[in-house]
Amino acid sequence: MGKLNVSIMRYLTPEDFRVLTAIEMGMKNHELVPAAMAASIANLQHGGVNKILRELCKHRLLSYERGKRYDGYRLTNSGYDYLALHSLTKRNVIASFGNQVGVGKESNIYTVADPEGEQLCLKLHRLGRICFRKVTEKRDYHKHRKSASWLYLSRISATKEFAYLKALYERKFPVPKPVDFNRHCVVMELIQGTLLNHVQVLENIETLYDDLMNLIIRFADSGVIHGDFNEFNIILNAEGKPIVIDFPQMISTEHPNAEYYFNRDVNCIKDFFKKRFSFESELFPKFSDIDREDNLDAEVECSGFTKEMAKHINRELGCEDSNDSSSEEDNVPDVLHEKHIASNNATLTYVFDQLQIKNKCDEAIEDETNSISDHSSDNFCSKSILSTTSTIPPDEIKKRLRKQLASKEKRQQRKKCVAKGEASAVTRSRRENSNAIKHSQGVWFD
Repeated sequence: MGKLNVSIMRYLTPEDFRVLTAIEMGMKNHELVPAAMAASIANLQHGGVNKILRELCKHRLLSYERGKRYDGYRLTNSGYDYLALHSLTKRNVIASFGNQVGVGKESNIYTVADPEGEQLCLKLHRLGRICFRKVTEKRDYHKHRKSASWLYLSRISATKEFAYLKALYERKFPVPKPVDFNRHCVVMELIQGTLLNHVQVLENIETLYDDLMNLIIRFADSGVIHGDFNEFNIILNAEGKPIVIDFPQMISTEHPNAEYYFNRDVNCIKDFFKKRFSFESELFPKFSDIDREDNLDAEVECSGFTKEMAKHINRELGCEDSNDSSSEEDNVPDVLHEKHIASNNATLTYVFDQLQIKNKCDEAIEDETNSISDHSSDNFCSKSILSTTSTIPPDEIKKRLRKQLASKEKRQQRKKCVAKGEASAVTRSRRENSNAIKHSQGVWFD
């Protein structure tokens, strides 16, 4: 997971991004995407998918790997970054890319700028690093899934953080202003300040201590616990006010381990002020001091929060309980269901091809139906006892013809998408077996 080099992005064509999107779509159900499948999904008008795949592998946006059953391509972190940056660029969210300003155990931070030249902060989630791979123990991203790719988990992490940022910013919490997100990227306001861990001298130590402890209580009164409230996730702005960052690990106050995480946040601040500034105070918040005033955890569906808890809390707070009258989809925040505006040319092309197939089927069905109807009318006028009129209903005939023509068109499309220049896993195994037989003939037949 090296540094992100975006200089190649200016030379990529729409066809390149179309092939990258095809690999991304194929990875929803495949660990490795075969070249034939990528060509079928991309469905470029003049072909040349294999050449594009080789070029993308050369720039390390894709990785070609040999599996036990079949060979195929896999989207790399850089390729996933390029797809997200391309979508954000198309939305006019970012126009230029700057330097890297921070590295975390599960993210990289970069400076970017919008079309007006205003500096923003871009956070790329990087789950799967060696230093942080126990996601199933630290996070609840997996839920009921037995396994998932790191790219998909990074995407879920970014979606959660944007949802938390938006909800907290609307409630006037000291957090960066959220701008937009796509895939595993979150764009937010760039905070000009100093990380608390880098601060060596403070004028008003007691004031900052009180502000941080009050923030912990304010989070808890809204129904959430930060979970990682320490000197590495707090920035002091020019006025000396704390700004809190990094939110994917937030949990609900109704979580079974909520008290443990609450006390851990409090102890992190106490220990830091004791070590860095030799400051100790007997005043610190306790979990029993929480006076719940908001249902933020229900709004963003924090970890450890259920729908039954949401109903109970809404009744206590006097809010309208919309869980009974609305559908399950209406209860999910709009942020989690935001549709990416990035164009999906492969899907549109596939739909267009299906419409063409349908039109051809309808024309063939009309011709066949007319011939059948003419034939049946002739037989009806005859006085023969044995009539040759078809006993199959016209609707069934149309259904069978449509199915035959559709399958024929699909077979023709598969022939156009045959991968060339790459030995499949089956062909490679057969070649190895034949070579083994040739070399072993001298042993068995002497």
